[in-house]
Amino acid sequence: MVEMKMAMTIEEAAEYTSIGRNTMRQLVEWKMIPVLRVGRKILIPTEELKGFLQLNQNVDLRKRDEIRPWRG
Repeated sequence: MVEMKMAMTIEEAAEYTSIGRNTMRQLVEWKMIPVLRVGRKILIPTEELKGFLQLNQNVDLRKRDEIRPWRG
């Protein structure tokens, strides 16, 4: 289990949420979740991720047209 951090890598966020890494990468690519970019590293703020998940309860996160982007 990933310890609570202010921000997580895509891999850590995938493990924390049990969402697949490829799906998490796709959500970032589609700009559905706000991210921080530090060089080549992509970080997802934990509070932003939580807000995104609450907003998208009961939504298939693999279907882009069903997802509500988080703009917290």
